[in-house]
Amino acid sequence: MPVFISYSHSDEEFVNKFAAHLVKHNTHVWVDTWNLSIGDSILSKVQEAIEESSALILVLSKQSVESEWCKKELNSALMRELDEKRVIVLPILLEDCNIPLFLREKMYADFRSSFDAGLTSVVDSLARISNQQQSRIASSNGHVDWSMTWGFQQGLLNANFTIIEQSTGAPFTVLSQISIKCNRQATQRYRQYMSLGLDWYCQFLFTTSIANAVCEKDLHLVLESTEKETIDVKVQDSKLGVEFIVQVESSRLGEDTGKDILVNATRYINDISRYVKSVTRDLTSDESSRLQLLLLAR
Repeated sequence: MPVFISYSHSDEEFVNKFAAHLVKHNTHVWVDTWNLSIGDSILSKVQEAIEESSALILVLSKQSVESEWCKKELNSALMRELDEKRVIVLPILLEDCNIPLFLREKMYADFRSSFDAGLTSVVDSLARISNQQQSRIASSNGHVDWSMTWGFQQGLLNANFTIIEQSTGAPFTVLSQISIKCNRQATQRYRQYMSLGLDWYCQFLFTTSIANAVCEKDLHLVLESTEKETIDVKVQDSKLGVEFIVQVESSRLGEDTGKDILVNATRYINDISRYVKSVTRDLTSDESSRLQLLLLAR
């Protein structure tokens, strides 16, 4: 999900600079002048972007606090904040101005004296809601906390997912470890992306590839006791020419209810893949060009 930036067009020069720095920090941003095309319905596109965003950054200036359009964007985001009971609106202060009443109790990133200090505050705050490496996936029945790491073992790329599932009202949790071993072709491709500083994008591609492949596999385990259950599968992506060995280990913690527990590892991987996709920005034109040249030179 992108981060929506609400601002007055009189502050466009600042916003372009600010958004470009967020992109360099791998933040997926939505800016009207960047994302709207000729013929688009401005109202519907903006409303859709706000509803689908992970956060709304409101640039506070003398012009924006008087802008009726900015007020509408803020109201939409505040309604989401109340409904979802989580922080949606992140105000940043560009200059001294009359801060809207409903924002006065919020901490803001201060850009008045230092752009770098203000940017650091925003990046730190966004990391809590758009970190590609970890998050919480909530549902009406409970939540899943997860994290992932990427590294090399014996010269080959490996990914490891740690997943803890807690169901509402249940006296136990389920702990799962999903280990993904990549073949030499996958490792070579990852190193190519890494040489351009695009390892984060390759992680997104591989996570998506694995999620698509495991949909055809039965990655379900039944926990009948405290004993750890394990399943291994080999999956391929013929389009990318890569192969992965996926190993799932699950165990139960907490009270023994005497009932078996079904672990759906396919759902875990798909939910994580959807989250990673939502927070991964598109490559810039320069990044795409450099990557294309590198891959063609293989």
